[in-house]
Amino acid sequence: MPIKSWKQEERPREKLRMIGAANLSDAELLAIIIQNGNREHSAFDLALDLLNRSNQTLSQLTRLSMKELMKTKGIGMAKAMMILAALELGRRRFSEEQKPKDSITDSHSVARYLQTKFMDLSHEIFAVLFMNRANKIMHLEIISSGGMTGTVADPRIILKKALEEEAVNIILCHNHPSGNLRPSRADEELTQKIIKAAKYFDIQVLDHIIVSTEGYYSFADEGRI
Repeated sequence: MPIKSWKQEERPREKLRMIGAANLSDAELLAIIIQNGNREHSAFDLALDLLNRSNQTLSQLTRLSMKELMKTKGIGMAKAMMILAALELGRRRFSEEQKPKDSITDSHSVARYLQTKFMDLSHEIFAVLFMNRANKIMHLEIISSGGMTGTVADPRIILKKALEEEAVNIILCHNHPSGNLRPSRADEELTQKIIKAAKYFDIQVLDHIIVSTEGYYSFADEGRI
């Protein structure tokens, strides 16, 4: 049944106007983003199908790629892009709220921020936080992006960027999509390699933090830096 045939007060857009977005279900909000259905299914039906494929959780929905979204009949490229854009805005808002506003004093606040940035990624990335003398974050840069099991970071690229940002301190960070937080031998060797190279430019590596949905691992907390 097309949404236009619903009672006016039950239509998602009308409900949002009358009672506010916070009072709508995930399916209703998603239907508003989708806007229109097709001959066979309404926008609400398409929203329900996407949520059913995501185990009724937005966290699973955010992990769907454009190609995967388009597997739902009635979701073309334009609708898939609108959904991805809306989800990315939500992720950025959450990440912005978690970003440490003051000087970095512990690994926990940094890890929480990184988790919000990388939580929906199915592949491994390597990033660096560039900080000033007061240990305030000036910039976060993704240095490399890899596959399901690993990525490679070039120390020359990291230090070149640190000099460009006029960073005094840096924190290395990457994610483990598998959930396993134990650093690999390659993680350990790369950390030491960057620490040694950074000393030549009077740049200090404060930490190397690995994050996953299960938690985080801090090289500094473990006495390995």
